[in-house]
Amino acid sequence: MSLFEIIVLLAAAIIAVPLAKKLGLGSVLGYLAAGVVVGPRVLGVVANIETIKHISEYGVVLLLFVIGLELKPSRLWVMRHLVFGMGFLQVAGTTVVLGLGAWLLGLKPDAAFVVGFGLSLSSTAFVLPMLAERKALSKAYGQASFSILLFQDLAVIPMLVLLPVLAGGADKLPGSGHDLLLEVGIALGATVAVLVGGRYLVRPLLRLIASAGYQEVFTAAGLLIVITAASVMSMVGLSASLGAFLAGVLLADSEYRHELEADIEPFKGLFLGLFFMGVGMSANLTLLFKQPLLILGLVLAVMTAKALVAAIVGRLWHYNGRSSRRLGFALAQAGEFGFVLWALAGGLGLLDDATADLLVLVVTLSMAATPLVFLFEERFLAPRLDAKIKPEFDKIDVDWNPVIIAGFGRVGQIVGRLLRAQRIPFTALDASPDQIDVVRRFGNKVYYGDASRLDLLTAAGGANALLLVLAIDDVEASVRALDVVKKHFPHLRVLARARNRQHAITLMEHGVAPDDVIRETFESAMVLAGLTLEGIGTPADRIPRALAIFRDHDVRGLRRQFELAGDEATLIQSAKQAAQELEEIFAADARDANSSEKAA
Repeated sequence: MSLFEIIVLLAAAIIAVPLAKKLGLGSVLGYLAAGVVVGPRVLGVVANIETIKHISEYGVVLLLFVIGLELKPSRLWVMRHLVFGMGFLQVAGTTVVLGLGAWLLGLKPDAAFVVGFGLSLSSTAFVLPMLAERKALSKAYGQASFSILLFQDLAVIPMLVLLPVLAGGADKLPGSGHDLLLEVGIALGATVAVLVGGRYLVRPLLRLIASAGYQEVFTAAGLLIVITAASVMSMVGLSASLGAFLAGVLLADSEYRHELEADIEPFKGLFLGLFFMGVGMSANLTLLFKQPLLILGLVLAVMTAKALVAAIVGRLWHYNGRSSRRLGFALAQAGEFGFVLWALAGGLGLLDDATADLLVLVVTLSMAATPLVFLFEERFLAPRLDAKIKPEFDKIDVDWNPVIIAGFGRVGQIVGRLLRAQRIPFTALDASPDQIDVVRRFGNKVYYGDASRLDLLTAAGGANALLLVLAIDDVEASVRALDVVKKHFPHLRVLARARNRQHAITLMEHGVAPDDVIRETFESAMVLAGLTLEGIGTPADRIPRALAIFRDHDVRGLRRQFELAGDEATLIQSAKQAAQELEEIFAADARDANSSEKAA
């Protein structure tokens, strides 16, 4: 590859990727478009596709290393039901449906299986950023999408090992059982070498290099680890990506995980970008012009089948219709790992060049259509379907419990866990169907209902309950619920969570006792402040005293703000006086402490 070609590739990436991201299409599509434009079938500026593909394979190797770094065994165990349950059903179901379709179109069974499996994989690089932009990763369908994508990433590894076996066939297996055992033994030996080396040699090496303090040497060591693990597996006929993945998993629990990920990330991004550009260069656009109906029909069939299978899996896992539908749309496209599989399958003779070109084009177009599919779902389907399928509030089936928790989000769940651990019964209400989906999957008994509705509070036992924990995140919704409680259940003590100081004052204005308003940021900040004092060497016996002084002064200041609400000028003056007063209190306390120490 010449220096001029490198300049062209870098310039194309710099122009296309930011433009694609600004249009909401994602960086992957930007790289693909750049490759198409500078490739031999459009401008023809870069023609050496094979060299680019060979170099860019390191992008996939580094990608799998980074994926391995993120897959702690403990994390997999927590997510095991979603990852290995939903993930397996989605991959297996889609592989069967699309593999059967490929077989009916004339492919041999082994090739049809590879095609079905490759198309079952969705684009991790495409889906996760789009979900993050929509703040959907914490929602039910976002978590399900992430879990399925995680299983897909894992499922690639055994397929990379299986491809040479599928390509070999019975006539290409070793001539004797001894030869077969020898090859299996060599493969197992290489795997053990990577595992043992990663466990007992790499960590001490990284510790030694880190102690030397040379960042560039540490980066070089990270690249050396990845390339060595990949090369060892490649030399014995296994996948280089498998070696990189194993190396990443072994270092997932190490103290150098984040530094390695940060060092490898730029190289991974560059090489993976080069990989996508190589794919764009090899996309046979003439097929689209020659057979537009066939190509577009295949894209539509693949995306429809994938969306339906994913939505069915969501329903089998008891997600509601909206979450299942969005799960299907999120995973409808084929993914970047398909490019890897087509290239490997073509090199091994499983797929002919024409079929590989067709599949590359189908995957590319399905990825390009993903942003449009998201927009179609959000702007056309959701406003029409969600209004029709909006669930009714649950019928509450309890006589009464001593505690009612209104709002079962991040605050309400902590209160509920503590009560449950002590076997104290409570009734939890939440008005978000997405939140209900999430918490119910973890075995929590939560009712879908609006705590500002009198009938639901009455059914929840408001007339006999002792406490209402008002943990609703939305300020206006929490005030509406509070007004209903104060009017119809005046005996019910309300312990209210406040997002901030202004929310606390609003709650006090609507009848919550000052001591019963808990500011979520204040308590965590107090703990952090105590640790800060400890970290700078403040004597341990003075820290509780300092925190107590600050807490008492802040609470009194909050009450003053409540009393002065509406008088902005007086409020500002009071805040300035309070800050000066606090400094004087601490100065006086320090003098008293020093006098006591001298007297002792």
